[in-house]
Amino acid sequence: MKKIFFIFSMLIAPYVTATAQCAMCKAVVESGDAKMAEGLNTGIIYLMAFPYLLVAVAGYFLYRNWKKSKL
Repeated sequence: MKKIFFIFSMLIAPYVTATAQCAMCKAVVESGDAKMAEGLNTGIIYLMAFPYLLVAVAGYFLYRNWKKSKL
């Protein structure tokens, strides 16, 4: 039971922080400063790209190891 609770709490923990941040981002964008909104959107793009990059690198290494084991 402790193991299931630990896994569940580790999976849910990032979403709690992300939900809290969204209200702050919305307040900044609603302030009307276009330069600030543009910077915020650029930051979101960078933050969104990093997980895809990690998955691509992990996929590359898995594929490379799979090909080596086939030989």
